Amino acid sequence: MNRFAQVWRTSTVRLTATFIAIFIVFAILLMAFIGWQSSVQIQRQQTDDIDREIRQFQRIETNQGIRALAFAVNRLSSQPGPGIYFLGDAAGLYLLGNVADVPAEVVINPGVYSFDYERPNPLGDDVVEEGRPPRQREGIAVVRSIELGNGMRLVVGRDVVERRGYSAIILQSFMVGVVGIVLFSLIAGGITARRVLRRIDTIQQTSTKIMSGNLSERVPVTRRNDEFDALATNLNAMLDRIEQLLQGLKEVTDNVAHDLKTPLTRLRNQAEAALRDTASVETREQALENVIAESDRLIQTFNALLMIARVEAGAPSGALSEINISEIVADVAELYGPVAEDEGIAVETRIAEGVRLKANRELIGQAMVNLLENAMKYARPEDGKSGRIDVSLSQQADRVSISVADNGPGIPDGERKRVLERFVRLEKSRSETGSGLGLSLVNAVARLHGGTFRIEDNAPGVRAVLEFPAR
Repeated sequence: MNRFAQVWRTSTVRLTATFIAIFIVFAILLMAFIGWQSSVQIQRQQTDDIDREIRQFQRIETNQGIRALAFAVNRLSSQPGPGIYFLGDAAGLYLLGNVADVPAEVVINPGVYSFDYERPNPLGDDVVEEGRPPRQREGIAVVRSIELGNGMRLVVGRDVVERRGYSAIILQSFMVGVVGIVLFSLIAGGITARRVLRRIDTIQQTSTKIMSGNLSERVPVTRRNDEFDALATNLNAMLDRIEQLLQGLKEVTDNVAHDLKTPLTRLRNQAEAALRDTASVETREQALENVIAESDRLIQTFNALLMIARVEAGAPSGALSEINISEIVADVAELYGPVAEDEGIAVETRIAEGVRLKANRELIGQAMVNLLENAMKYARPEDGKSGRIDVSLSQQADRVSISVADNGPGIPDGERKRVLERFVRLEKSRSETGSGLGLSLVNAVARLHGGTFRIEDNAPGVRAVLEFPAR
């Protein structure tokens, strides 16, 4: 009973039961309508046959006389079938026909009647009573009585026993059909509900395993490609993304601990050195300067993290506006030109003029700064040649593309997607300055604007490509 109550509380079973009830009611009404229409049609056909024969008898009596009418009534009365015929005199006494015991009211008062009757046997096998035709069996007749022009009484009808038997067959078939429909609907509904509940139970079991800590579990997908498979596919994609995020969070936590532990240790050592009694004034001043420098680097790291979090949360205050992106790219490239020259790196630009884009000016500028700083850090060819950075901006029909390329050692194919993650640095010793957040911020800015960011091979070097939708 508890299992039934638990199953009944599910929406699937209740919806299935509702549809079954609707189907059963509709099927019953449809079958009842068909049976009723069949019975009505048979009754209407009998009534039409009676009216047609009465008109024929009236024409015969009018055109050919009473003898022809009597002959016609006698001929039809002697034939087997459901026809009921009675011809009486003006007083209603029996003259001809296959039914003699017609109620006086039917004979005297013209109209439509129904009554029980005893029909004579045309073969004459039964004992014949004096003044009466032989009897055969009892029946029920629906008749129409009229008064002819010469005063004689004519009754024409049909036996309805067969019709009622047919109606009983229809009713019996209707009841059997109703029982069959109910049983079939219940079986079909039970099978459907069971299959649906089984799929839902599979999803629940998988989610229970995942909540218990097994993040590798996935919802099974069948080959039917139905809505449950579509749901399972989306859930599995979501679980894959959650697992990636958790793995990324773990890596970020490890990297944060590693990247912050070293500068904090240096801060402590510098402060401890400054507090020693034997430390000179110059040593203490140098220690304070180092503390400030390390603090600035830590603040810069946290600012980058906050910027990425703000970008990934959605458009910041000020949101997006129409900007001249050509000016922004040109200004950043011009700003870093002298710094690059001091490092022995040439900066070349190919910037299309007048390119406008709906974007956030601050974030686009910060992304360009990160790309140029990253290029300047690695634009040092291994063969000793001078470094080179190419900055380009172009617009196609529906895309705006920004490219920053260098001729440094490049990034291996397997690492080009990984460097877009937070705190990922290819330099394992981490002796170089940086936090590994620059390209992560650029990637977040691209996603915020509905664009893409990718790392390509520049042969040699790296080409960082930012693409935004033009509209």
